[in-house]
Amino acid sequence: MGRTTEEWEARLGRQVRAERLRLGIDQASLASAANISTPSLSALENGTGSRLGTLVKVVRALGREEWLDGLAPMTEVSPLALLRDKDRGAPRQRAPRQRAPRQRVPRGSPAS
Repeated sequence: MGRTTEEWEARLGRQVRAERLRLGIDQASLASAANISTPSLSALENGTGSRLGTLVKVVRALGREEWLDGLAPMTEVSPLALLRDKDRGAPRQRAPRQRAPRQRVPRGSPAS
């Protein structure tokens, strides 16, 4: 089974903290650059709950937008285009209609 929400929050928080430390930025400076409060950044880094908007602001302030691209990759083909192209293919085939069996009329007998 996959990770829990809490495990994901902790993992993302550790990644944010590691990147901040790698760049040599203190929490107050990063919080200011991201236009969030220092306690919000601390909560994000500690994995104790944060808003999606906070994560996006911090990731952008760290200059790591590619992390966000990994979460929402560009689709090369539109699902609607696939459906449209499928409809333009071969014409629809329908099942043959069931016909009632014909009754044979013997030759020479009057038709009724």
